[in-house]
Amino acid sequence: MNPDQIIAEWKKGVFHPVYWLEGEEPYYINKIIDYAEKQILNESEASFNLSIFYGRDSKLDDVVNACKRYPMFSERQVVILKEAQQMRDVEKLESYIEHPLNSTIFIVGHKEKKVDGRSKLAKQLKHHAVLISTKKLYDNELPEWTDQMIRQKGLDIQNKALHMLVDHIGNDLQRLENEIDKITVNLQNRKQITEDDIENFVGVSKEFNIFELQAALGRRDMSATMKIINFFEANPKAAPIQLVLPTLYAYFSKLYIASSSSSRDEHSIAAILGLKGFFAKQYIQALQFYSFNEIEKALILLHHYNLKSVGISKTSETNDSDLMKELVAKIILKD
Repeated sequence: MNPDQIIAEWKKGVFHPVYWLEGEEPYYINKIIDYAEKQILNESEASFNLSIFYGRDSKLDDVVNACKRYPMFSERQVVILKEAQQMRDVEKLESYIEHPLNSTIFIVGHKEKKVDGRSKLAKQLKHHAVLISTKKLYDNELPEWTDQMIRQKGLDIQNKALHMLVDHIGNDLQRLENEIDKITVNLQNRKQITEDDIENFVGVSKEFNIFELQAALGRRDMSATMKIINFFEANPKAAPIQLVLPTLYAYFSKLYIASSSSSRDEHSIAAILGLKGFFAKQYIQALQFYSFNEIEKALILLHHYNLKSVGISKTSETNDSDLMKELVAKIILKD
């Protein structure tokens, strides 16, 4: 069962006694808990039958006693334990989970990690709870995930605008949704999100961003690359080096994979890289400018300069902008 299925069941009035939400992706855990807190009970029912605990501040006995209470003026009560990973003796919840009260909906958010699969608690969860285990999306999954979320809101987005948004926000699903909601409010009657919308409402320049930096590097355009880096230097918050270098490493890693394929058609490269056709075009074009050995050299340089950016192997007080200029020159210029 996935998060959307749980909420769909709740909307139909289908409930289970225990829901255990764990893992490293907080977005889905927060989404389910937020719905449970605000939607399962109406306002009058919630005043008597909604109990919320936080792992750091709560005692096990208080949580269990709340779960064992019977609802007042309602068919059910909701007990929510947030940040359960911070609760001392949380594994002792297994005794309640083995014999839960059917009139209680007990929802536990256990972020950052999973319960030890060898523990008694894990065994009870497997048999007596609805268990959701979340994990971070891979970077190449973010564009598709974001596109689907936008379509669920009845909107569309230009391909380049999608790439600009994802490259700027990164792997933060909640922030991605927040930014999309902010854009939606400003669209008025329009249904398509454009590059201008990303620039105006998210604050990402449509000319000077990581996506355009990748494109300039991909075609070995030194002039365009330096203009973008100069913009980053003048606007440090636009693209800090700690964000740029991993993104470029991911780009050249995909280019490395694409270079190993004998095919150069858009569909094949998109399938190999797990991308949409539009995004595959950039890699196909870059392969016209870089040999396999040059891509390998770029990856080594990116790793080396990433170390320099955090102070390792750094021989002088070179600033981030100078490091970037030095790096791209070594990538673009042929030996």
